[in-house]
Amino acid sequence: MSKQLKNKIEAADTSISKLLKEQKFYIDYFQREYRWKEKHIKQMMEDLTTTFLKSYKDGDKRSEVGNYQNYYLGPVVFSVNPDTGKKSIIDGQQRITSITLLLIYLNHLQKENPKKVSISELIFSEKYDEKSFNMSDDQREPCLKALFDEGNYSLREDDDETVQNMVDRYEDIEQSFPEEIDEKVLPYFIDWFVENVVVVEIIAYSDENAYTIFETMNDRGLNLSHTEMLKGFVLSKITDKKQRLEINELWREEVQKLHQIEETTDLSFFQAWFRGKYAVSIRPGKAGAEDQDFELIGSRFHNWFKENHKTIFKLNDSDSFYNFFKNQFPFYVKWYLNCLGAQAKYDETLPHLNYIYYLGIAESLQMPLLLSPVNFGDNDETIQKKLDSVARYIETFTVRRSVNFRKFGQTAIKYTMFNVIKEIRNNDLEKLFANLSDEVDNITEKWDGVWDFQLHGMNRKFVKHLLSRISSYIDNLIGKDTTYVTYHHPNGRQFEIEHIWADKFKQHKDEFDQENDFHDWRNSVGALILLPNGTNQSFLSDKYEDKLEHYLKENTYAQTLHPKFYSKNPNFLKSDTVQQLKFKPHPHFKKDDIGDRQKLVQRICEHLWSKDYFTV
Repeated sequence: MSKQLKNKIEAADTSISKLLKEQKFYIDYFQREYRWKEKHIKQMMEDLTTTFLKSYKDGDKRSEVGNYQNYYLGPVVFSVNPDTGKKSIIDGQQRITSITLLLIYLNHLQKENPKKVSISELIFSEKYDEKSFNMSDDQREPCLKALFDEGNYSLREDDDETVQNMVDRYEDIEQSFPEEIDEKVLPYFIDWFVENVVVVEIIAYSDENAYTIFETMNDRGLNLSHTEMLKGFVLSKITDKKQRLEINELWREEVQKLHQIEETTDLSFFQAWFRGKYAVSIRPGKAGAEDQDFELIGSRFHNWFKENHKTIFKLNDSDSFYNFFKNQFPFYVKWYLNCLGAQAKYDETLPHLNYIYYLGIAESLQMPLLLSPVNFGDNDETIQKKLDSVARYIETFTVRRSVNFRKFGQTAIKYTMFNVIKEIRNNDLEKLFANLSDEVDNITEKWDGVWDFQLHGMNRKFVKHLLSRISSYIDNLIGKDTTYVTYHHPNGRQFEIEHIWADKFKQHKDEFDQENDFHDWRNSVGALILLPNGTNQSFLSDKYEDKLEHYLKENTYAQTLHPKFYSKNPNFLKSDTVQQLKFKPHPHFKKDDIGDRQKLVQRICEHLWSKDYFTV
C-alpha cells in the first residue's frame, strides 16, 4: 500500500441507493451489537415520513420526486483495505442496520403493487442463486433472510441482543409506518427514500485514520446545544447579577439531572415542556405548509422561545425571567424525570405510565400530553392522578387501535393528540377527568374489533401486552397480588404466548376444510394464553384435553378453561365483575369455544379499560 493512499480520506454526500447498491460491509468487532431502541426507530420513521409528506402532492408525477425536500440522515465511516477492497463499518452500523430493516419492510409492502420499485439490490447481492446480505455477519443472516422472505422471524434461544433488537425494531417500523402512505403513494416514498435521503460517506484507507475520524465525530467538542443557547438568552435577560448567577447554577444542576438519563434528555425535556404547556399551533397536513409551534419547538426550541417569550410566556422583564426559571424550570424537570422513572420501572401509584412505556405513542406526543395538565403548584397526589389518568387515556387509545389493526405512528395521530394536548392543558383534576372521558368516547375504533383480532407475525409485542394486562387483571379479581410486570417483564422466568391449539391441522379436519382457516382460528386472541417459558414449549404437540390438566396449575385466566377451577374456587363466581364477564369452563376446545373466549376477551377489555376510571 502506498503511503499516499494510506493517508487518504474521502468524504462525499450520497444517496441510500448509491451507498447500498450491491455493496458488502463487514461489521467491526467493537460495534457488533445493534442497540437501537424503540424511540430511535420511531424518531427516524417520524422524521422520514413527515419530511416526505411535506412535499408530496396528490397528482404529482413520479419524476417530480427528484425536486422534493431532501433529508440528511447522518454520516457513516468506512475503512477500506486497498489491497482486498474489504469495506468495514467503523461508524454508522446502527443507522445502516435500521435502513436495511426499513428497506425490507418497504419491499414487503410493495409486493402486490404493479408499480413496484426495484430495491432488493440495496438489501442483498445475489450470486449463483445465493443471497448475500450487505452486512456480513453470521449472527444476523438467518434473521435477515426470514424477514426478507417471510416478513417475520421466530427468535431462538441462542439469538443474541442484536437479533432480538432487529426483530423488535422491524415490528416498530411496521407500527410507525403511516397509513397515508398507501399503495398509491408508496412508490413515490420509496423513490424519495432511496434517492433524496442524504448520507455523508467518509472513507479512510487505514484503520488508524478511520478510528481517528470515529473519535472526532463522537466528541461533542465546543458546539453549543439548543439548551445552552436557550440558557444564554435567558441569562442575558436577567439584569441582576446575583439572580443571574443563581439561575446559572440552578440551570447547571437541573441539566445535570437530565443528563443522568441520556446526554440528549435535556433537549427532549424542553421540547416536551414547551409543546405540552405552550404550543398553540401545528403545521397543516398539506404539501408546502409552513412549520408552526409544534414543529419549530422540535427543531429549534431556543429560537422559538426567543420569538415568543413575550406573547406566549408573558416574560417582559428581568424579574419575570428570574421567577419563571427559578420556580417552573425545576418543577417541570422533577415531574418529567418522575414520568421517565415510572415508565421504566413499575410504580403502583402510576401503573399506566409503565404500560405506555411498552405500548405508548411517539415520545414527541406522549411526553407533552403527560405534562400538559400538570400545573405549577399542584400537590404531589394531584399530579400523580393527572399523570396516570393521561397515561390511562393513551393506553386505551393504543389498545383500541391495535385490536382493530390500526396503527398509531406519529404521522397518523399527531393532529388528534395535539388537540388533546390543548384540551387538557392546565386542567384541574375534575375537568381533566371529564375531558379524558370525552376523548375516550371520541376514539373511532371500538371494542367489537376484538372479534376479528388475532396474532400475526408483526403484532406479537402487542398481544403479549394485552394478555399480560388481562392475566394480572383476572388474578386480581380473586385477590392475587400479581401485576402487569409479573407476566410482561418479570425479573425471573419469562412468560410466552401459548397457542391452546397445537399446530396440527389434521386434528381439526372435522371443523376445517382449509388449513388457512384453521390457522386463523388458532391465532385468534381467544385461543391464546400466557405460560412460563419452557412450559408452553413442552406442550407444543399435545392435544387440548392433555394440556388442560396442566393449565389448572397456571395463572387464573388459564385456569378458567378447566371445569375443576369453578368447583375449587366458588368465590370466583360470586364476584359481581366475574358474573358480568360470564366466564365458563371449556372441557373441550372447538371452534365455538374459541368464539366464546373471543367474546370473553372483548368483555374483559370493556371492563379493564372502562371509563369508570375517570371519576374524581
